Amino acid sequence: MLMDPMGPLRLDWKYMPRALPWFTRLLLNLRPAPFQRTVAGIRALNESSLGAWQRLLEAIARPDLLKEDGSLLVFERAESRQAIDALQARMRQQGVPVDLWQARTVRDVAPQLSERVEGGLFFPSTGHFLDPYRVVCELVKAAQASGVQFIKQQVMDGRVQESGVSLLTNQGSLTARQVLIACGAHSARLTAALTGKKVPLDTERGYHLMLPHEHERLPFAVTSLERKFIMTPMADGLRLAGTVEFAGLDSPPSMERAWQLHRLSKGLFKRDLNADAATPWMGFRPSLPDSLPIIDKVCDGKVLLAFGHQHLGLTQAAVTAELIGRMVLPVSTAEVNALPAVEAYRLDRF
Repeated sequence: MLMDPMGPLRLDWKYMPRALPWFTRLLLNLRPAPFQRTVAGIRALNESSLGAWQRLLEAIARPDLLKEDGSLLVFERAESRQAIDALQARMRQQGVPVDLWQARTVRDVAPQLSERVEGGLFFPSTGHFLDPYRVVCELVKAAQASGVQFIKQQVMDGRVQESGVSLLTNQGSLTARQVLIACGAHSARLTAALTGKKVPLDTERGYHLMLPHEHERLPFAVTSLERKFIMTPMADGLRLAGTVEFAGLDSPPSMERAWQLHRLSKGLFKRDLNADAATPWMGFRPSLPDSLPIIDKVCDGKVLLAFGHQHLGLTQAAVTAELIGRMVLPVSTAEVNALPAVEAYRLDRF
């Protein structure tokens, strides 16, 4: 499967020598004790993520940008029922609300899905953004109204000084009392320059295909257990997403992987999805081998770090912002207690 160019998980053979140390660390983190730390760390962030987004959107008077309507994981084969039952048990063990839906319930709610669907798991306490770009634009507008200035420059290098941080950019130099590194999959080099720590950051390249003529097919996000991809209704159409590819930051995108998502959808609906004028996309998911982000304050508080959220960047963005804010500004005891502890996300775990 790893070498299949169209498989759900692909490793570019040319990238294998660079990926092997990361995969070795990943395997070591699958041992029982570190795995449980990872589960606890992800759970703590995810449990706080929806509330954090609600607070942030209320603060800019745009709660309408978040659609809280749940999501559904469907299965098509009778033999998959055992895996569904096991997943439901694990979710309940972690305190995740989940309901088992029979085929009739699925068809009542999502009548355009194929009769082949045997049932699924419904997750009521989830939501999604209809337009993530619009969310970013609204946050930028609110920040500018509060006096924030945005400067777009490429940072080439940097160093920590006694008075703060000096950054070398493609347009000269910048100095600041504090610097926040939140550059996703591109964060490792500047982190090493400022902190001296080489973090094992890689990227799980993800693809999606936006279908502009499919606005009414699904009422909420639906994932296929067997086909291993997700379909999300959005403002611009129906987004098909899923795959993971390890090929680094520099290799050109394999957009055929995005079109493969449309082929995966065939047979999942009573009538095939319309891919006319569809647009493919590829993005870099910033991933660390223990699947936890780095959220920390280092170098005597001069450098703040917030990256490595793998597949959960948008989910955990608002709660990460609250954690970084807690590191920068004094907060009340009640506010501290309402947020996850940051020990699991510190830089010095590497």
